[in-house]
Amino acid sequence: MSSNEHSHSNSLFQGIVTFVVLAFLTAVEFFIAITNASLLLLTTVAFIKAGIVVYYYMHIYKLFEDEDEHAHDHNSFAWKLATNRLGLWLFIVSDAFLFGGLLVARFNLLGLTRPHLDQVLGLGVTAALLLSSFFMNRAETLMAQGDRKGFVTSAAITLLLGLGFFLGVVFVEWPNAAHEGLTASGSAAGAVFYMMTGMHAFHVLTGLIFLGIIIRNALRGHYSAEQHWAVEAATVYWHFVDVVWIFFYPALYLIGRLGG
Repeated sequence: MSSNEHSHSNSLFQGIVTFVVLAFLTAVEFFIAITNASLLLLTTVAFIKAGIVVYYYMHIYKLFEDEDEHAHDHNSFAWKLATNRLGLWLFIVSDAFLFGGLLVARFNLLGLTRPHLDQVLGLGVTAALLLSSFFMNRAETLMAQGDRKGFVTSAAITLLLGLGFFLGVVFVEWPNAAHEGLTASGSAAGAVFYMMTGMHAFHVLTGLIFLGIIIRNALRGHYSAEQHWAVEAATVYWHFVDVVWIFFYPALYLIGRLGG
């Protein structure tokens, strides 16, 4: 096996290991919630999971890479790539403040209580989103290797899993919650729940549209192993949506006692 093939194999293996660790931590998170529901432990696990996704899936370290000797040539692809990455991360940071504000509102309004929600469904949609991040990481890795067919397959699986998450939240969880009396106008818990899940679902929907575009463009042969910025951008954005849910899931489903 050549060094290049070995590197590609290692990249795919790293994605698998990362997913296994994230799945294990999610199981630990659920176990903590049903045993002692420690806010400190649940928050710690969430930050660990988010850090893993940001580093290994969103590869934030690429912001500090100097691609080649042409990286400072404003007409070069390397320079444009570096500035595009910086712009995308600035957007993500600004968007993170929005979701951070929603988290603050959740704890300010509800304290250590949580709404009555379907725990099985919550864990199910969380698993679907976590699995979608694994396939999105695999899709990007395959495109970086020049495997367009493999990219399309993995990206399509990501899209289907993301769609499953979206439908599960909007068309199953919302009606179930409303049936149990949790409405946006009925209580602070309802307002918080629909605002948090609604804003996140909107980002999932935009991510699905983004995925559809890059899959279409890949089928038209628009990307290569050397130049696939749109794929990288869609990947980072999709993983950001996953990071947000890493915090929203325990905040809505696991932390605190059930409200009255």
